[in-house]
Amino acid sequence: MSTNSVAIVTLGCARNEVDSEELAGRLHQDGFRLVDDPAAAETVLVNTCGFVEQAKKDSVDSLLAAADLKSGESTRSVVAVGCLAERYGAELAAELPEADAVLGFDDYDDIGVRLRAVLGGARHASHTPRDRRRLLPLAPAARQPPAVDLPPGVAPASGPRAVRLRLDGGPVAPLKLAGGCDRRCTFCAIPSFRGAFVSRRPADLLSEARWLAGQGVRELFLVSENSTSYGKDLGDLRLLETLLPELAGVDGIERVRVSYLQPAEMRPSLVEALAGTDGVAPYFDLSFQHASAPVLRRMRRCGSRDAFLGLLGQVRELAPDAGVRSNVIVGFPGETEGDLAELESFLEQARLDVVGVFGYSDEDGTEAATFEGKLPPDEVADRVGRISALVDELVTERAEDRIGEWVDVLVECVDGDGVEGRAAHQGPEVDGTTTVRGARARVGDVLRARVTATDGADLVADKA
Repeated sequence: MSTNSVAIVTLGCARNEVDSEELAGRLHQDGFRLVDDPAAAETVLVNTCGFVEQAKKDSVDSLLAAADLKSGESTRSVVAVGCLAERYGAELAAELPEADAVLGFDDYDDIGVRLRAVLGGARHASHTPRDRRRLLPLAPAARQPPAVDLPPGVAPASGPRAVRLRLDGGPVAPLKLAGGCDRRCTFCAIPSFRGAFVSRRPADLLSEARWLAGQGVRELFLVSENSTSYGKDLGDLRLLETLLPELAGVDGIERVRVSYLQPAEMRPSLVEALAGTDGVAPYFDLSFQHASAPVLRRMRRCGSRDAFLGLLGQVRELAPDAGVRSNVIVGFPGETEGDLAELESFLEQARLDVVGVFGYSDEDGTEAATFEGKLPPDEVADRVGRISALVDELVTERAEDRIGEWVDVLVECVDGDGVEGRAAHQGPEVDGTTTVRGARARVGDVLRARVTATDGADLVADKA
């Protein structure tokens, strides 16, 4: 048995990836040893996702799979952390006795103490969830990094976050701009368990960016619940525009990419910064969610088909080859055939590179869960299929439009003679990849190549 060994299993989004690396940093500093294989770990820490029903199911399945490892020689405890654990707390602990403890966000600062207690047989009293939006956000003046001597390979971070240890040695790493969200979308529960919006200080972000570059990172993927709000609680709503060129100027960083932009909060100066700053990917991760104005109002969001097309026009006037991705929700309460046709019309005109299509389902504690006009599940499924088929066709067409373009591909995988990576318009994990033919390269290299073929959203290119 490997004493004080921990394996961290991460589910969900890039924000969860950062949380896992911050937990790993604390545990490393507290004398724990991080291992990759859960079956070889004394403790398996499952960083759960609680966003939608399928994510919850995947999280529970991962906890049960980890609990099965306790029949082996190494694993003694399984601990749930992350959004599902924070969102349901004591309820999850009662319904899932296979987990030895369910820890909330407030336990993160003392994670080593908590894990040692669980290993010692102590029963952890899980928290009763509360609406974290009602907690007073951490004031800017209080966001001071702790005075600690950090071991090699461990990064400083801001506020209550103490340290960070990379768990993935790839050339792309998420960098958390902020935490929480102040919006009140009727379908979304995230603000209730992630809390109010809190920006990290630019100095802390630059410090962590320099550390990541020293760890071999070549692309910074800026993440938050709402990146367009960055800086508002620091007194400067245009702070992101100032920060981007500084991050892009960090030695070793080839590319900076920003995720999760709210269309209603996009401003000309931010569009210009994303489209025209050297070292910043002209990449627009715009959370449209729908295109029918009545549906958007019920979602408590702003916009319309014409407003969104106007925004895309501004983007492409400045950066014709910009990448644009989005998500849409279909089957929202009260959605009519006319609303769905409006969404179809928008998608056909928008020329988006990637679109995630989600069927509406009630989320605990959200306003939309109380709405009338719910569509039957089979009707929601039919609409998801209809929009998904359209999206598949449009995404393929958009990729084919790129044949002949020159792209800069950040190499992420080298397999024999094959080189695979992502161009500036392709975000991590979900936006497709580019295979470069005729290239010899190492992970982290940037190759100039010309697109010659496509496979769905994926591209094939020939090295210059």
